Amino acid sequence: MALHRLAILMAFVPVLLFSSADRGATAPAARLETETLIPTDNVTAPGQPAQPQRSDRAYPFYMPMQGLRPPAVTLRVRCDASRAAGREILDRPSAAALEGRIEGGFEFIYEAYDGAGQPCVYPFAPSMPQIIGATQGTQYIFRSSVPGVPVTFRTGDAWASINLRLFNLGPQRIHFEMRDIALDFPGAGEAKGAVHLEVLDVTRPGLITAVIRRANIFGGKNAIFVPGGETMVYIEDSTIRGNVGDNVDQEHGTYINGTLVTHIRNSVWYGQKGWVDIASGHQLKDKAYLRVYEDLTVANLPNATTPSAMPLVDISAFGFTWANNLKLKRVPSAQTVRDTLVDLRTEIVYGAPHHYPWNIMASPDWRMPPAPLAALDQVYLSVFHNTMIDSFRTEPYVFALRPQGLGVEPGSPTVMGNELTTKAQQRMVSLAFNTKGNVRKVYSPEGWTYVDPQLPPNAQWVTDRDAFIRHALGLIGR
Repeated sequence: MALHRLAILMAFVPVLLFSSADRGATAPAARLETETLIPTDNVTAPGQPAQPQRSDRAYPFYMPMQGLRPPAVTLRVRCDASRAAGREILDRPSAAALEGRIEGGFEFIYEAYDGAGQPCVYPFAPSMPQIIGATQGTQYIFRSSVPGVPVTFRTGDAWASINLRLFNLGPQRIHFEMRDIALDFPGAGEAKGAVHLEVLDVTRPGLITAVIRRANIFGGKNAIFVPGGETMVYIEDSTIRGNVGDNVDQEHGTYINGTLVTHIRNSVWYGQKGWVDIASGHQLKDKAYLRVYEDLTVANLPNATTPSAMPLVDISAFGFTWANNLKLKRVPSAQTVRDTLVDLRTEIVYGAPHHYPWNIMASPDWRMPPAPLAALDQVYLSVFHNTMIDSFRTEPYVFALRPQGLGVEPGSPTVMGNELTTKAQQRMVSLAFNTKGNVRKVYSPEGWTYVDPQLPPNAQWVTDRDAFIRHALGLIGR
């Protein structure tokens, strides 16, 4: 297989956040210096919106954006002066009086171009001020000064990260946003994530929303790490190029723990760090209650090491998944690869109990009715539309829906008795429509799974993304 750099392509297309749009012509953009030689057949970076300013004002319909206040502090960072100093140089000297302590939220605006007219490359990681005082309704924003023109942060610092640190928040509302930012942190093996949303102890009705647009992220033990909690994450038009941690079997390209929502649109995931004698982690490990994947490409193409042998996408069967145009690419690894590409797992509990409307263990209260397709509104559900497989081998199957267990091991999140439950006890269904590529079967033999089923009239809502989201969030009052 020919080896070459990943071409970062910018597609100038009109993008409507919640409707389809035709793709137009593409043009190349600059490569990051640390991109390694990797096979890239049929894997290109996502197309970008023609009018980024317009799309930046659009948010998913289920994400409540009211009640947020403008950031109290806006800091504008100069390009050439900052590069010369090796740290942020602001456009007004008086800003230095903040001494790294900010109350009321902040917005960092980084000058997009250097003096030569090229997109700015800052030779350090972004500074993270200490957040003090009241935080209710605050926003924390990192962005380029010109929408659609990326700025790059590049450093070998072992702790390089954008790490939003907020603790003991209770029922508060917080928003994080990152736009047109590339993080190139090849030495950041100590940081938990190149982007680490360390926002903890939020309780209902509190909510954390995190929006990442037009990002290019490489570094950290996980390129993105989000701890469990009352968090909704939306990522669009981005490339996640992998991680650099040393514990390669426990770290992942992205690790999203027991959160509320992960919504990924028009993006590419690759570059999970593998090792020659370890199966390694996953490109995308996502344990949110609701997952929505649209026009997402996930590949086990490596970044600096051998490809991972693990499933490309590792998600929880507890909760809900809706995917359309999911593209999965697998190249050979040093180990024999695991059979499945998308693993819907049940052996560990990640989310808080109130994130689930029904018992996630097999229970006497439930037996699957004779016509499961007529009861899709009563089960945990995953629906995959138009999945495409490109693998070095004929895959035995694409999706695996693992069985529910009998209970949790005391003092741990580990589920016991998965192998002891019957099919009738399972309260989970998975549907796949129009799956293509070099595979023998769509599903492994476990669970209630259906390939291209004829849905009854009362189940047609599962083909509608917005109806699916409303159903899933409505069950838990979100």
